[in-house]
Amino acid sequence: MTLIEHDTQRVEVDQDFDKFAQSQEAATSSTTSLHSSLVNYEWKHGRRYHSYQAGSYSFPNDEREQERLDLVHHAFWCTLNDRLFLAPINPDDGLRILDIGTGTGLWAIHLGEDHPGAKEIIGNDLSPIQPRWVPPNVQFIVDDVELDWVHAGVSVEPYDYIHCRYMAGGIRDWPRLVKQMYDNVKPGGWVEFQESANTLYSQDGTLSKDNAMVRMMEGLILACDKIGRTLDPAPQIEKWVKDAGFINVEVQKFRLPIGSWPRDARLKEVGTLMAVNFIEGVEAFTASLFRDVLGWSQDEVSALNAEVRASAKRGNAHAIFDFLVITGQKPE
Repeated sequence: MTLIEHDTQRVEVDQDFDKFAQSQEAATSSTTSLHSSLVNYEWKHGRRYHSYQAGSYSFPNDEREQERLDLVHHAFWCTLNDRLFLAPINPDDGLRILDIGTGTGLWAIHLGEDHPGAKEIIGNDLSPIQPRWVPPNVQFIVDDVELDWVHAGVSVEPYDYIHCRYMAGGIRDWPRLVKQMYDNVKPGGWVEFQESANTLYSQDGTLSKDNAMVRMMEGLILACDKIGRTLDPAPQIEKWVKDAGFINVEVQKFRLPIGSWPRDARLKEVGTLMAVNFIEGVEAFTASLFRDVLGWSQDEVSALNAEVRASAKRGNAHAIFDFLVITGQKPE
């Protein structure tokens, strides 16, 4: 296994931003067709959720959530230095590609636009929320990747490349999923996982254990463990990939800061997007898991959400996620 660690140097703080944040802190302290059953969505806690395999995914699928997912797509793309994938492939060589849990479909659409020579790019998801107007080599299907992989109306030809990103909290049996990927990729083909390791930390001691962002992440991890869908698969994916039989496994590590505090321009852009992700997305994170699984009252959830937004806006806690990209190849 090869581990390539990017941005290994300390993430330097923009001192001008830090002074501004401190002044703000001081001031504040003072596979189916898209028929009707699929769009007969479930509503709870003021948010809309998928109806197909209801309950297997704990986060909303409404327009607010779709905007957040598109923002996260851009943050990840920027983190990877304007790249959609790191596996050593060329989609324009007529490759057949699967995007697991495609969400809004933006990754698949972006890939189809950048690589018109790709033979076929299929995105699957529990929710039919993807746009209709897409590149000619892109298509979307409603499917649960945890069931046996049989795509109605879609060729059973194996894939050249399978992409799996941002699926934390959505999978009950990760080893089985990885094994199905192995069984459905061609010999010599590649798989790629992109996931954050969901334990926040700081390099300079500014992130305390009682910070609201830390408490939210700990609560989400606990809730997902209770329902058997880990929120932190990233540290174990390398092992699962090797156990499934993949070779040439490589792990690359990047930094995902939360906030505009980094000095580096790219990290500052990523951090700004990730802060917005927390500010705009906290309600989606906590609505179902904290209310339905942890048993919190609405007032308790609302109070935590407000604290998370305030902490992300202040930016004086220099929080970071590690972002892992794991690639592996099926033997010839």
